[in-house]
Amino acid sequence: MPAPLPPDAEKWMSRALSLARRGEALASPNPMVGALLLRSGRVVGQGFHTYDGLRHAEIIALEAAGKAARGATLYINLEPCCNQGRTGPCTRALIAAGVKRVVAAMPDPNPQVAGRGLRQLRAAGIEVFTGVAESEARQLNEAFAVWITSRRPLVTLKSAMTLDSHMVLPQRNGRSPWITSQASRAEVHRMRHASDAILTGIGTVLADDPLLTDRTGLPRRRPLVRVVLDSRLRIPLRSKLVRTARGDLLVFTRASESSGRAVALTRAGVEVISLRPSARLEARRHSERSEESLLRPDLSEVLADLGRRNLLSVMLEPGPTLHQAALDAGVVDKVRLFYAPMLAGLPTTAPQVRARADSKQRNLSALRIHSFGPDFAVEAYLRQLYKR
Repeated sequence: MPAPLPPDAEKWMSRALSLARRGEALASPNPMVGALLLRSGRVVGQGFHTYDGLRHAEIIALEAAGKAARGATLYINLEPCCNQGRTGPCTRALIAAGVKRVVAAMPDPNPQVAGRGLRQLRAAGIEVFTGVAESEARQLNEAFAVWITSRRPLVTLKSAMTLDSHMVLPQRNGRSPWITSQASRAEVHRMRHASDAILTGIGTVLADDPLLTDRTGLPRRRPLVRVVLDSRLRIPLRSKLVRTARGDLLVFTRASESSGRAVALTRAGVEVISLRPSARLEARRHSERSEESLLRPDLSEVLADLGRRNLLSVMLEPGPTLHQAALDAGVVDKVRLFYAPMLAGLPTTAPQVRARADSKQRNLSALRIHSFGPDFAVEAYLRQLYKR
């Protein structure tokens, strides 16, 4: 008869997840992991992983526990690794330390692990339980799951709009007014902090001259990478983005990297990447008969490039055109749509999100509603992120 799940397992797993979250913006491109060692109902060791700290969470917890690890129970939000990477297998360390029981929230989505670690622990006589707070654990490391299985980043589409779906309001005194509240904007910066990159189009840059920075003040291991799609290299050299570029600004274009404009941007600290479309994409875009679609860098190629740079998550902050292009291209994994309690009352010719006649309808899953001050945000997924 299998042993029963330890009492208070949900409580201790919640503690492990809280530890794991302390690795936000510090663990990427590795997953966020928190580990808690208990013996006789008392915490004897704990730890969370940061990439620069090298050691995995369970190793930090074992070192803190010392001899008290023998006979202890480990609570961890992700299956212990069993492969040799930058560090040795954690399963081997847990077995050697004499840990009696391992409670893991979920298996590792990394194909090199994917259940092998749990099998090794069971083979060594360690009791293994899984599935405690699994949904929370999956959401915490969903960006890692997408990247480790597809080598492309998780794409979250964020937009702010009025209740009648307008994303742009008329300028006042030369500046566009905020649509959403300060509470919503603070949440957007929290989302930026949790992301590896932020992506927008040249239209937004020309209209708003944004910085696109993480202004939470929280620590991060590497700068938030700022990405601009700019087909004709129209980004101004005096824009805030270019003036603050320190190797953290990528501009994807159809223009030549050897053009005078590209050379000037490169000298200013911008990395210019010229993407030429494939024959298949060229044919499809010609059939659309849209000059802008013919010139726009292919989003799939852009994301593939970002994935090769070990960027696990991209937050898409687009204007109306890029918003629709991303949905049409099928590259969006989840959406976070912020709505302000207002009606723009603008004519229908104003920029807004509209479905094209040939756009595919998509059903959303795991829909949730969040409140931020007077606003509300709709969060939902466009695809299943974890392979079954």
